[in-house]
Amino acid sequence: MVMHKQRSPGRGGPLAVEFSAEDVARTRFAVSPLWEVVAGARVLKGADAQGTHNCWAEQVRPRIAAAGLDLSPLARLLPVPGGVPGFLVPPPTTPQPSLEVELAVLRATPPQELTTTIAEAQPAVAALREEGERGLARLAEVTAAYWEVALAPYWPRVLSLSEGDTLHRARRFAEGGAALLFEDLDPQLSWDTDTLRLTGRCIHGTRRLDGRGLLLVPSAFVWPRVFSTLGSEEWQPTLRYAPRGIGTLWQRRDQPCSDALAGVLGRSRARLLAELGTPASTTELARRTGLSPGGVSQHLTALRAAGLVSAHRTGRVVLYARTRVGEGLVGGRGEW
Repeated sequence: MVMHKQRSPGRGGPLAVEFSAEDVARTRFAVSPLWEVVAGARVLKGADAQGTHNCWAEQVRPRIAAAGLDLSPLARLLPVPGGVPGFLVPPPTTPQPSLEVELAVLRATPPQELTTTIAEAQPAVAALREEGERGLARLAEVTAAYWEVALAPYWPRVLSLSEGDTLHRARRFAEGGAALLFEDLDPQLSWDTDTLRLTGRCIHGTRRLDGRGLLLVPSAFVWPRVFSTLGSEEWQPTLRYAPRGIGTLWQRRDQPCSDALAGVLGRSRARLLAELGTPASTTELARRTGLSPGGVSQHLTALRAAGLVSAHRTGRVVLYARTRVGEGLVGGRGEW
């Protein structure tokens, strides 16, 4: 049984995680869409006391309601405050798995592994275990539907932030080894010789990685916490942390319509692509740009065929958002 523990400032600690040379060699990074789904659901339940994600939450809550989504199968597994049951978010085995792959792992979880030490979540976990495959299938279905409404339109932005942090950490590791890698990862972390120390935690003592290394997963929705899975025998020990620049993730900045891009795509399509830093419907884009709804629809169809725009249905409304390629064309992450 595994759970993800979150750090709680001023309580317990420190926890010492000892690294061998093999552990350092096997330390790696990954991004997990499933984890972001779960961590985002915790935010919607009130886990974001600092208000970091208010802008995002204010947009997605009405969309979830409009889509008629019942998130209770997922939400009741996530007490706030509290941790996350480990079976719900198994660490990814590849650097960037799709949500479909991660949900397949969740659906295949054996009933005996559906356990948790989180007292508030135990009734929900017990009910899920009793339902077996049917309960896991429903949980995966709800999670996929929630992803489509609440995270898929924003995923290029979130992924860009996580990938940027991973590249930064990789450079630091290349320049100064593990000491430099962990130096600015989180204020609660420090590296001393062959030991990573996590201070201010509810747990303390010493953990050994036993040659499996540490999996580092940047996550947009965990700040200011760090979540870890360090006691599992079946999964690689994992540390989930907030990437650099998290405070700018949801900032809105006007994106000028590039003359160079307009020369390639045409003025109207370049303007629409610039506007899509915020996921929007055809009607909203028509209001912003002064184009007719029919014209907007035709341009979006062309942009989508070129792989620059994606479409996401929310109830009766279809939201359009820039893809990663589209983000790159308008200049980076497309902050808004």
